[in-house]
Amino acid sequence: MILESLALEHTSKIVLLVLDGLGDLPHAGNGDRTPLEAAKTPNLDALANVSALGRLTPVAPGITPGSGPGHLGLFGYDPLTHLVGRGVLEALGAGIDLQPGDVAARANFCTLDAKGVVTDRRAGRIPSETCARLVAKLAAELGTFEDVNVMLQAGKGHRFVVVLRGPGLGGAVSDSDPHKGGHAVPAAHALESGSARDEKSARVVNAFVRRATEVLKAESPANGLLLRGLSERPSFAGYRERFKLRAAAIAAYPMYRGVASLAGMSLHVPAGEGAAEAFAVVEREWQAHDYLFVHVKGTDMAGEDGDFTAKVAVIESVDAALPRLMALRPDVLCITGDHSTPVSMKGHSWHPVPVLVRSDLCFRDGHSRFHEKACRAGSLGDLASKDLIAVLLAHAGRLDKYGA
Repeated sequence: MILESLALEHTSKIVLLVLDGLGDLPHAGNGDRTPLEAAKTPNLDALANVSALGRLTPVAPGITPGSGPGHLGLFGYDPLTHLVGRGVLEALGAGIDLQPGDVAARANFCTLDAKGVVTDRRAGRIPSETCARLVAKLAAELGTFEDVNVMLQAGKGHRFVVVLRGPGLGGAVSDSDPHKGGHAVPAAHALESGSARDEKSARVVNAFVRRATEVLKAESPANGLLLRGLSERPSFAGYRERFKLRAAAIAAYPMYRGVASLAGMSLHVPAGEGAAEAFAVVEREWQAHDYLFVHVKGTDMAGEDGDFTAKVAVIESVDAALPRLMALRPDVLCITGDHSTPVSMKGHSWHPVPVLVRSDLCFRDGHSRFHEKACRAGSLGDLASKDLIAVLLAHAGRLDKYGA
């Protein structure tokens, strides 16, 4: 609570630009460079020269974070003590008004073979329009199990949200998802032995999955579904209460708006998924907010696809749009990621994430590039992600002196 007690009202503006999964490893097939090193980034490089650089550890050394914990850390919430299920994040980000006792899950359409084994966890990344059609089909045929209503809402691509609403439900339920291809969809079960609430939720989930698979059996490639992150909504103190900040979140994907919602941020959806569309919303919301979180998803998607060229292209597109953001002259600009998603690993990793902080009060490291190697030698050093908010507030003149 020390940080909150020092927070000051101020007119300064803070922008946190998160390139999801930004961090990477040297890639042998590309001259032992990371995507950040290989990308042509004149604007980021100019910023690096007048900024403080460093590295962030999202959770703890060696711990690979999910997107929820990764963003909670960036927002100043310790991800080891502020536990949030993925389903809650998806539901809140989708604008669903979760009520006490609701249980939410993040869902994927997937492809199953004749034996019920998952062959593609993302159903070929079906378009959002197909997802919406399939969700409508499920909603028309599946509504109530026991005394529990099942509510569905389509998301982007292969993703959608499932909310269970009814008496006596608990959120401590395992995933109905094998988490990798080549395995059958497992049955959900209560994570706490003897919990009637969790056992009821698991029973409803399994009945829903069985019936939904029957409804989808003639579809291709999305003839199955996976549920994970079943959870109930927690209660956190928000940014206005904690840091005296009027905060906004600009993100195309619901999950990231969901994390921001827990922090009390207002939610805004850009017209597209690129940085230019997101920066247009920043312009629109500039006067009404002190803190603006901007999310770009493409870097993470390219990393998970193992596509080095695509990750470079996303980074370059952000760099090309950056002058539009810089024209607003934020008092503090921070550019980083929520975790690393190395192309060679095709998934999240535990590796430190590069971070850049630019303000009139920062130490200017004088590096010519913004990438992993430069950040390793930066003046910010190695920080826990949960401590980043203190650095940003201090650079914005929003923290009082501690003690006499």
